[in-house]
Amino acid sequence: MSTVDWPFPEPLGNRRVISEFTMADVVTVPSHLAVPEVRTFMTAAAAADLASPDSPAPAAVDGRGRSAQSFVVDVVVRRGGTRRRLAASGRDIYAVSAPLAVEAVDRILTGRTRTTGVASAGAIFDAPDFLAALSAHLTVEAPAVPAGLTCAG
Repeated sequence: MSTVDWPFPEPLGNRRVISEFTMADVVTVPSHLAVPEVRTFMTAAAAADLASPDSPAPAAVDGRGRSAQSFVVDVVVRRGGTRRRLAASGRDIYAVSAPLAVEAVDRILTGRTRTTGVASAGAIFDAPDFLAALSAHLTVEAPAVPAGLTCAG
């Protein structure tokens, strides 16, 4: 397992990440987008917390029951020499899971889908509209891509 530095958007900044930390994205993204390669990374600190039996369970710190933990999902897409970036961030990624699932089910039950059958979320829903519907739970920004970022770690 190798690690590299990743320049997350501020205020997070540079963090050590486990390179090629395989997640479901390597299967779901190519199922609806014509991309030759998907690479995923996870901060070394987050992976260590997940692996440690001594990591405490998150504790609620606000009236909505969210923990103080924060998250950033930082996506950089490269096509030739062009790079684009989108970052979704918020507090307590697990607390975002329920509103996300409810939004998805509501859209399916009300026919607000782009396809039917077995498909990834990216194929079923309009991504910008779906993310906008979750704006009370997360922030989506398009920060600048740092010069020299290769997307490959």
